[in-house]
Amino acid sequence: MSGAYILAHDLGTSGNKATLFDAAGRLVDSAFAPYTTQIPSPNWAEQEPQAWWEAVCTTSQKLLDSSGVPATEIAAVGFSGMMMGCLPVDAQGTPLRSCIIWADQRAQAEAALIAARCGADEVYQRCGHRTSPAYVAPKILWVRAHQPEIYARAAKFLAPKDYIVQRLTSEFATDYSDASGTLLFDLIARRWHQPFLEALDLSADQLPTPYPSNTVVGRVTPQAARASGLAPGTPVVIGGGDGSCAGVGAGVIEPGAAYCVIGTSAWISVSTLAPVPDPLQRTMTFHHVHPQRYAPMGVQQMAGGARAWAWKALADGDLDLDAAAATAPPGASGLIFLPYLMGERSPWWNPQARGAFVGLAMPHDKAQMARAVLEGVAFGLRQILDSLREHVPGIDAVRLIGGGGKSQLWPQILADIFGLPIHRLELTGEATSWGAAVAAGVAVGLYDWSIAAERSRVTQEIAPNTANRQRYETLLALFTESYLALAPVYAKLAEIGE
Repeated sequence: MSGAYILAHDLGTSGNKATLFDAAGRLVDSAFAPYTTQIPSPNWAEQEPQAWWEAVCTTSQKLLDSSGVPATEIAAVGFSGMMMGCLPVDAQGTPLRSCIIWADQRAQAEAALIAARCGADEVYQRCGHRTSPAYVAPKILWVRAHQPEIYARAAKFLAPKDYIVQRLTSEFATDYSDASGTLLFDLIARRWHQPFLEALDLSADQLPTPYPSNTVVGRVTPQAARASGLAPGTPVVIGGGDGSCAGVGAGVIEPGAAYCVIGTSAWISVSTLAPVPDPLQRTMTFHHVHPQRYAPMGVQQMAGGARAWAWKALADGDLDLDAAAATAPPGASGLIFLPYLMGERSPWWNPQARGAFVGLAMPHDKAQMARAVLEGVAFGLRQILDSLREHVPGIDAVRLIGGGGKSQLWPQILADIFGLPIHRLELTGEATSWGAAVAAGVAVGLYDWSIAAERSRVTQEIAPNTANRQRYETLLALFTESYLALAPVYAKLAEIGE
């Protein structure tokens, strides 16, 4: 099938965004359909796969209608999706329960079991990740332990985007980036790691076949075409996990390039030719959407989420907290904010960590508190950046995408605290969708990888203010000392909370 357009679906936590790009990589139109997350118990988070399918069909039809592009002109459909979801399906692809999504933390005992049977250090070296309940393998083991009747009927365990691909094509497939979020995938060999499967009494037959992200894994079936509005036979490209697609969307493909995403959470990632294990295990490594690249990264649990919490807590009539924060001096007059409102991942990996204002005094006002929140997130990201720079030399700028990139003040704070230029990009709001589109376009010969950087061009460089450098270096050290001093208190508070 020939065509001049790429349709990309970004299956996110809050909804699905469909985006249409032309043969030159230009954004044509987009559509969004929301869905909800269920929290049936503390630390649990689930979504209904039927809601994803309805969102994909709705946005596909809406986008084709609004753009006026005939379905036959879609050269390929590609996907980005939230990672580390666990959906058991039967041999026909029918879901057997709701999906346990990335935010779910119930499988703590199963994560400990994986560490015991496979070796926590061996898992980190082989798969690139700590043995955390956030990943897929612990969730599969939780289903086996607590819902054995569902486990017995399960033919495959699928990530969210992989379920939609199966629904469109009847094929069970995944890509290297989503596979690398399972704790069962050998990053270097690029296949399921048989010794871990055997140690956990699992089988590769329970998992979809892993492919490079730029692979056509099937074509839209007649039945799926009727539901989605797509043309029968349209090539379907497996795509990648949202974290890896964001890197391509930011133009970060060649080794050494770095980008930062500030959404509810935040992460900094680089592109490399090989996995980058950290002896202190502060960071993790996913597979890149590019078939010959890797994506070492560190993830901060709360970033934009910490700002949203603070702006709600500090709300005062018509006070513009962004503008107010800009009036406060760098360093917020000696006030430090620890943004650990839902624990922390990199670099501490401490679910018991909690937020705090350190140094709060009577003269401090809401403007200084607001600035301290923005700086606190930036200090946490600087710790991630430093962890990466120990093993990845040559990072000389950071591309910024996500909602945090739209702020006027925050990018300057990041530049000052990182001591590096911050680059705003043309496709700031569409980076993840664009990454999925690039992989799909490469798969069908409409694009090559170089288009990612061409269409993610830098529109503004924000240089660090050297006058603030020493103050922020001193505060960074105090930020770290504050966490270390409070870590025993967090543990005791957790005991009281139980």
